[in-house]
Amino acid sequence: MKTSRSLLWKLSIIVLLAVFSQPSFSGDTGSSDEMETGNEHEADAMMKPQRIGNRKRRGGGGAIVQGAEMNWPGKWELFLKSSGVSAMHAILLPLINKVQFYDATIWRISQIKLPPGVPCHVFDHVHNKVDCWAHSVLIDIESGHIRPLALTTDTWCSSGGLTINGTLVSTGGFQGGANTARYLSTCENCNWVEYPKALAAQRWYSTQATLPDGTFVVVGGRQALNYEYILPEGIDNKKLYDSHLLKQTTDPEENNLYPFVWLNTDGNLFMFANNRSILLSPKTNKVIKEFPPLPGGARNYPGSASSALLPIRLYVKNPPVIPADVLICGGARQDAYFRADRLKLYDAALNDCARLSINGKMPAWKIENMPMPRVMSDAVVLPNGEVLIINGAKHGASGWGLAKDPNFSPLLYTPNKPIGKRFKELAASTIPRMYHSIAIALPDGKVLIGGSNTNDGYRYDVEYPTELRIEKFSPPYLDPALANMRPKIVNTDTPKQIKYGQMFNVKIELKQANVAKENVMVTMLAPPFTTHAVSMNMRLLLLGISDVKKENGDFHQIQAVAPPSGNVAPPGYYLLYAVYNGVPSVGEWIQVL
Repeated sequence: MKTSRSLLWKLSIIVLLAVFSQPSFSGDTGSSDEMETGNEHEADAMMKPQRIGNRKRRGGGGAIVQGAEMNWPGKWELFLKSSGVSAMHAILLPLINKVQFYDATIWRISQIKLPPGVPCHVFDHVHNKVDCWAHSVLIDIESGHIRPLALTTDTWCSSGGLTINGTLVSTGGFQGGANTARYLSTCENCNWVEYPKALAAQRWYSTQATLPDGTFVVVGGRQALNYEYILPEGIDNKKLYDSHLLKQTTDPEENNLYPFVWLNTDGNLFMFANNRSILLSPKTNKVIKEFPPLPGGARNYPGSASSALLPIRLYVKNPPVIPADVLICGGARQDAYFRADRLKLYDAALNDCARLSINGKMPAWKIENMPMPRVMSDAVVLPNGEVLIINGAKHGASGWGLAKDPNFSPLLYTPNKPIGKRFKELAASTIPRMYHSIAIALPDGKVLIGGSNTNDGYRYDVEYPTELRIEKFSPPYLDPALANMRPKIVNTDTPKQIKYGQMFNVKIELKQANVAKENVMVTMLAPPFTTHAVSMNMRLLLLGISDVKKENGDFHQIQAVAPPSGNVAPPGYYLLYAVYNGVPSVGEWIQVL
């Protein structure tokens, strides 16, 4: 009897020790997979969970809610057999729920003609040569209906973003399109309006970022080691600002095109090119901070890592400094482009993933390894705060035919898990998504995947043919077994427009008993402009929640607080989601002003 009691006591102690020694959801424990560069311990401190006392004082922390572990690997479905136009660039347009794809007009070919009544583009007046092919399409994300649009300036390797009212502003491109700003309003029958002299410099492979007032800055591009601000529609800009960062990071293979540019929560711009980064004030155009270099290789085109600004946690009462973490995953060795192009040697892509808390006192890169190497992949921030890393290759670099070994398996990255446990490999596709692929989150929680064209034109007799098929991927939270945990926003009782700092209600229907505030999130996702493994202006906000109130039947009212300012959330349209135990609702459009 004594022996049995002693054994039970020992087992109880072991169980208790095992429970309390588990790492906290938001914290880092460190592991053999982890490496730290720059100043030590800063990033570690930034990723620790908020203490209960702080959370109560601020009220309603927007921490990522984690439900039970989701083991469903996701599901692929073929959405369209042909998009008509290769999906080199993509963005989801607000309200009308249509995706805009466009490629390059220089090829004078696609797989869909301009509609009747739309004149062909005369591109050679001397010889009267015309282009009657469409190079831009609007695709309904539910029905798949395709509407071809006319473009006259060349959009090849351009950039873009949405204005406050949801208009797409596309900047730059090739040759005659390089100084162009194009406007496409968010309506069913809108057409492109093009201004070929809007930009002061030629912008080919540049990045466009939204500023706190909803205007734009365009950074970099081939032989454009500077940046400029886009003026109101119809006004040409003449003023340039030199960028020492771009000048100092240009390799023989460039490796600093399509730089990563993220709006920090203080209104300044985090800029990353090649392996270095700064914080720049758009008000004074002065460098505020330089960050430690990121070792290991090149991260920007043609090295082509993927990057994301991780979800921004907000509260009912926010701290003076709102943390912001940048994630950069994969890439290539510095000379990967040269070796693939000239020597036909396709080196393994980088398999590391680096994270930096940019508002820390002593920022340091925290580096961990992915399950496999990746170059040219897309990072997609999902409505529940996880990040999907998808598309790309395992060897080579960006460029015409310069990569091998398609990476068919997506990865799910959970920011709040401990290092060593953040990555999960999901169900694989069967379609190679190489150079010029895209991936964007949709209102229903699925991810739209398209593109892949490693060819100078539309070709089908090569190793990786021009790809026109469009897929949708359902992440693990869309497991059919979790359907009863999926909230439904009652859009008639949820505002369509909110002001900064405003308390507002989100009414949901949820067939769950005892819906606690701790298990609920309200998130806002800014639709990104995606091209060349860069998702410009992608941003997810985890709003502060003051209360969740039960109403009649399965209805609940969530009292949430709008973002505090344009520094945290530039004005414009976002997808609003309610999330319960990691399972998001269908998103509803909401405008922040």
